[in-house]
Amino acid sequence: MHKSRLGSFIIDCKSQDLDEAARFWGQALGYEVKRHPGDDRYAELKTASGEPTMEVQIVNHDSRIHLDIETDDIAAEVSRLEKLGAKRIEDFPRWVVMEAPTGQRFCVVNPQRADFEENAKTWKA
Repeated sequence: MHKSRLGSFIIDCKSQDLDEAARFWGQALGYEVKRHPGDDRYAELKTASGEPTMEVQIVNHDSRIHLDIETDDIAAEVSRLEKLGAKRIEDFPRWVVMEAPTGQRFCVVNPQRADFEENAKTWKA
């Protein structure tokens, strides 16, 4: 058995200016922007406790929004999603990029929030 749940919304921005992209999305959605020192690719939008996290990310592909599914077992969750019709697109050391049968890209990642264990859905193998 393993667990998973919606973890994050990632706003992919094909831009050279992370601060400007994060400023726009923070103001548009009403969230405070938090930058982490030395990180020039991601900015966090501070969501309320219990809500999915939200980040602005600088990318080279077309701008879009994707979601992350957080799980305590990436291999098991990828397998479950493949059985539902998703395709594995690319593996990274800490996440897997997948594509839904309807074309949306999403990532399967390790747990991101402290309340993961008590609020995630349990799946049987």
